[in-house]
Amino acid sequence: MTSSVDATKPSVKDPWDLPDVSGLVVGVLGGTGDQGRGLAYRLAKAGQRVIIGSRAAERAEAAAAELGLGIEGADNAACARRSDVVIVAVPWDGHGKTLEALREELAGKLVIDCVNPLGFDKQGAYALKPEEGSAAQQAAALLPESRVTAAFHHLSAVLLSDPEIEEIDTDVMVLGENRADTDIVQALAARIPGMRGVFAGRLRNAHQVESLVANLISANRRYKAHAGLRVTDI
Repeated sequence: MTSSVDATKPSVKDPWDLPDVSGLVVGVLGGTGDQGRGLAYRLAKAGQRVIIGSRAAERAEAAAAELGLGIEGADNAACARRSDVVIVAVPWDGHGKTLEALREELAGKLVIDCVNPLGFDKQGAYALKPEEGSAAQQAAALLPESRVTAAFHHLSAVLLSDPEIEEIDTDVMVLGENRADTDIVQALAARIPGMRGVFAGRLRNAHQVESLVANLISANRRYKAHAGLRVTDI
């Protein structure tokens, strides 16, 4: 009797059983900036097909040629249109306008927002809180037909871009509303040696993840380091 009941229970999915994402085209909006270039470089080095986006196609093409690894460059609209997954790595002050202008091109796409709303003064970096709650929630509000997730916030652009560094020793906090989408993002993170994607909740929890970057900047300045995160016991 017991075995019969147990047999009807659905099997629990292994949270580390992630999909094959090797065939996905990844676009990086803001790919000519430090963070975007670093992510484009690491993903392309891992074998991902990558397209860098910029407001000016010429800038994107120049950055792509400099990075090599088969990376392509295009204007933001073409980058969004041609990609399966789009990483948003634009400056915070241009975040809303950029996404609003690309709503049609990003419809149906998996969008990964890695923007950190920060301010800076004489005391250092501090977190800003957007009206929507976070940059990721702003993206979700502006892109109702896209599948918005949040990830890649706590990565050092210096380490990402350094060809002498083989592994990026860090975890990536991944947030989103749909587990299948966050699984894809985790799998993309795991393609980069040393990196691991960790599910960290729904988008309503994105603010504190984005804000933590201000603390990491303070730690990096104090210890002259490039601090990241590791989540223990999982």
